[in-house]
Amino acid sequence: RKKFKKNSLIGKILKYLDRRTLFLAEEIICDTKEHGKYFVTEFGAPFERMHTLYLEADTTIYYPRERKKAGDFFEVLYFGSILPLQGVDIVLKSAQILQKNTAIHFTLIGPIKEGDGKVESDTITYIPWLSQEQLAEAIAQADLCLAGHFNKDINKAKRTIPGKAYIYRAMEKPMILGDNSATRELYSEDMDGIYFVEMGNPQALAKKILKIKEEYFIKTSNITNDKSKD
Repeated sequence: RKKFKKNSLIGKILKYLDRRTLFLAEEIICDTKEHGKYFVTEFGAPFERMHTLYLEADTTIYYPRERKKAGDFFEVLYFGSILPLQGVDIVLKSAQILQKNTAIHFTLIGPIKEGDGKVESDTITYIPWLSQEQLAEAIAQADLCLAGHFNKDINKAKRTIPGKAYIYRAMEKPMILGDNSATRELYSEDMDGIYFVEMGNPQALAKKILKIKEEYFIKTSNITNDKSKD
């Protein structure tokens, strides 16, 4: 979260407390294998006490829903609490790159501020906050969801799977993940609707979104043609 500098007095005290806590724990649960390795190497946590337990979405809220599309554009959705490791600046830069393409629309949900690199455009809609039920409805209307993490400079982003990835998957939505060892623990390109992109590269993200959009319209066009033949 970058609240304190690594070598500051508070930073050193917090690291000691983390190390002491892990040492005293009888069992340790981590959210990815990569995170478990980090606890072992950085804090000396006993490897034999480490257990990986992946997160899950609340499927009473997040489940496949009927889609009610309100336009001919390709809808791209991103939501988050806008922590630094999520890389919202990468998402905003990619939206800026694609802003002249009126066939693509971005819905960005979260407390995004001017300092995050906020871009004003007719192709971008900002929503500061939604309840979980409202969020699920918004996700249901998307053609593509951005999961991340996209920040390449914060190492934790490479060790964790974003919670939104579990939500998108539970709702059976196509999504783009940051390409790292953690996300590949559960996901691969062989899975339908799973895409990877280089972390920290808005140009690569924009290119990936454009490619998926083109594939989507080709697919929907073929489905429409097949139905007309019937």
